[in-house]
Amino acid sequence: MKLPLEGKVALVTGASRGLGRTDALTLAKAGADVVVTDILIEEDERIEETSERLGPIAMVMTQTKQVYTKSTTEEIKAIGRRSAAYRMDVTNREEVGSIIEKVVGEFGRIDILVNNAATLDHTVKLEEQNDEFWERDLNVNLTGAYNCCKAVWPHMKKQNWGRIINMASVAGTMGGYGQASYSTTKAGILGLTKTLALEGAKYNITVNAVIPGIINTEAFQLTSPAMRERMIKRTVFKRPGEPEDIANAIGFLVSEQASYITGIGLPVTGGIDLFTF
Repeated sequence: MKLPLEGKVALVTGASRGLGRTDALTLAKAGADVVVTDILIEEDERIEETSERLGPIAMVMTQTKQVYTKSTTEEIKAIGRRSAAYRMDVTNREEVGSIIEKVVGEFGRIDILVNNAATLDHTVKLEEQNDEFWERDLNVNLTGAYNCCKAVWPHMKKQNWGRIINMASVAGTMGGYGQASYSTTKAGILGLTKTLALEGAKYNITVNAVIPGIINTEAFQLTSPAMRERMIKRTVFKRPGEPEDIANAIGFLVSEQASYITGIGLPVTGGIDLFTF
């Protein structure tokens, strides 16, 4: 039986762990060949320096060996799909362009882009916001997605088919206390999504955003137990979502079954945005 994404080539950014890694594996199980990219990659001699520059979460993941870029690729190959792992800094426009060209050269096309790479460790009130981290968050979370969209766009136009998924957040729709930079970038993602949906329609390119709520990733486990409990209680299910909940939504949105859906922000939030009490 033909799988829904058989013959498609997907690229997922920020796929060394968490949502990105699960997205990559889910797309592969649905039949796609998947390129796994991240700025952190095992055996990279610069990984310690890079993680230190990125911030505390990246440092913890590196130090605890929770970077699975290459191993995710091996898991995808074991499923029977083609895959490759590339170190890619989404803020480096030239590097993004080079990797996309390499992917098209090696895999023959690029059909699906999942813009998952993001930073989310800058959580302080406005007067304490670090200006350098503000710029970092804008560059990674918003400009990084723009860079990747712009690089794949001509290839998707040429083949008259494409699917782009941008990762937003409830912080972008509801705001987030102490998350000025993160919330701003995720709100911006929704504007970018709608604009590109308008521009891509004539080329059969759909562009959608997924809006996760509280998801049980490695980064979520780094928050204090008390804070985790407070966030979980905001959901109607009184539990966090799992990375597969996000990945399954993405799998649908990039399939032919969703060919008439574009420009949306799909909440996968467990009802955290409802009036719960």
